[in-house]
Amino acid sequence: MFYKIAQKVMFQMNPEQAHNVAMTGLRATGNSPLNCFYRQDIIPAPVTVMGITFPNPVGLAAGMDKDGEAIDAFAAMGFGHIEVGTVTPRPQPGNDLPRLFRIKPAKAIINRMGFNNKGVDHLVANLKAARSGALVGVNIGKNRDTPVEQGKDDYLICMEKVYEYAAYIAVNISSPNTPGLRTLQYGELLDELLSALKAKQKELAEKHGKYVPIALKIAPDLTPDEIEKIAESLIKNEFDGAIATNTTLTRDGVNGLKNSNETGGLSGKPLNELSTKIIKQLADALKGKMPIIGVGGINSAEDALAKIDAGAEMVQIYSGFIYQGPQLIKEISDAFRTK
Repeated sequence: MFYKIAQKVMFQMNPEQAHNVAMTGLRATGNSPLNCFYRQDIIPAPVTVMGITFPNPVGLAAGMDKDGEAIDAFAAMGFGHIEVGTVTPRPQPGNDLPRLFRIKPAKAIINRMGFNNKGVDHLVANLKAARSGALVGVNIGKNRDTPVEQGKDDYLICMEKVYEYAAYIAVNISSPNTPGLRTLQYGELLDELLSALKAKQKELAEKHGKYVPIALKIAPDLTPDEIEKIAESLIKNEFDGAIATNTTLTRDGVNGLKNSNETGGLSGKPLNELSTKIIKQLADALKGKMPIIGVGGINSAEDALAKIDAGAEMVQIYSGFIYQGPQLIKEISDAFRTK
């Protein structure tokens, strides 16, 4: 009930203003008695993925808490893990406003945020300050003004700085909102990046005395042949997992609706079937050699279970969480536990 009232108020604001207001409130209340307004107990439904045992299979997708400012609040809601970021080595403002648009009839969102964040050092300070003990994945990217050919350096900087504090590290090469970024999904650039990250992981594991898994986040706008090649590179470079998928450049399911002509990545309910199809294709290509985290368009427990059936081992939510609220976490976790 509280979320529906809050959502009604937030939906009167423009989306980015509503996001900022919500994050300010969550940051302030995460460790206070006021978290009773959104705190919920989730019956354990443990799942082991990438060698980590998560308390339940529902995570918060990257993009919601870019700077790790409300980790404890999201933990109080019952998320099994929280993926923060995307973070870049240096702070950057992202793309020009407006850059976030609701398509309410389709339960969808278009964003062209452009990796706006306060930089990796700010994120690390927030990771150190978190008190909930939540499992936090860190999603890393490159600065906009770093040439694609030098992009791996940005990923390596971020990886080195967050390694000690992350449960796992997600490598984002699939956002459509940083020019040229998606070219890192192909050929020699992909192999070079994955190889460098794997070498850095081995170095940091020895330095810190712990192994932090790394996963690659891919786009939904890939051909079967491209998915096969990405899978080959993931296996060759001994990555620990894959996250499928990011937002899409397609407009299926929203054409003709208000805001549907805005540029950027589409998330939410219209992405569900495409994302699930990509998960199935990726699972077939990986042949069980590494786990997949499924994300994209999950708006119900049934949507989440469809991704599990397609080959994912756990899921993440973002737009569905905005439209449905924290109750969606409990619904998915309960369905997973009792299936």
